Amino acid sequence: MKRIYNDNDNERHMPILEHLIELRQRTIIAILVFIIITSICLVYAKNIAFILQQPATGIKFLQLAPGEYFFVSIKIALYLGVIVSSPFSLYQIMLFVMPGLTKKEIKYTVPILISSVILFFIGLLFSYSILIPAALNFFIHYGSDIVEPIWSFEEYFNFILLLLFSTGIAFQIPILQIFLGIVNITNWKKMLKYWKYVIFTSTILGAILTPSTDPITQIFMTLAILALYFSGIVILKILNK
Repeated sequence: MKRIYNDNDNERHMPILEHLIELRQRTIIAILVFIIITSICLVYAKNIAFILQQPATGIKFLQLAPGEYFFVSIKIALYLGVIVSSPFSLYQIMLFVMPGLTKKEIKYTVPILISSVILFFIGLLFSYSILIPAALNFFIHYGSDIVEPIWSFEEYFNFILLLLFSTGIAFQIPILQIFLGIVNITNWKKMLKYWKYVIFTSTILGAILTPSTDPITQIFMTLAILALYFSGIVILKILNK
């Protein structure tokens, strides 16, 4: 897409119609990628369900309603379609927005967006490898001598997907801190000053973001939030913000 560059005010200008045409093209590309990835996930839904089912060792799953497995498979494919295609969608947004940004804005915007995506996927990995096994282990063994754990297929995956998504969102805390520091709303010294309140708040967030009520998962989530918060402070100190 051709852009007209003005050397006098260092701004890039494009007619509104061309902006809309480019926006439509990039939106269509992002949607097509989402559809392709979702379709692939739907084809391999059985394999994906098996992977998500791994943390629940020894649990028997039931299909409590007609078509439950089918509709859960579609839900899983849609969730994964959004998650896996999100980096490409952000890339399309960057291509659309960057020509209108200054070099200083690009200097901060690009690393922040890339870091946001990386942290989100790290959050998913942390949730799958630590939080989910801890939560399931608690629920499986609690009262196992009284009741046999037989779970609904749909409810289990609702639990898994919610915990994965909430953890990915929680891992955006350093990104929010960096943004607030860059726009001079606050700085690393002020953030460090209120560390006591942060510990209290992180405990509440740990309870809110975890769909389970077991203390083990909430503790892990709280510790992760604290680690992310203080890592954001360290980054801001390095940036001198």
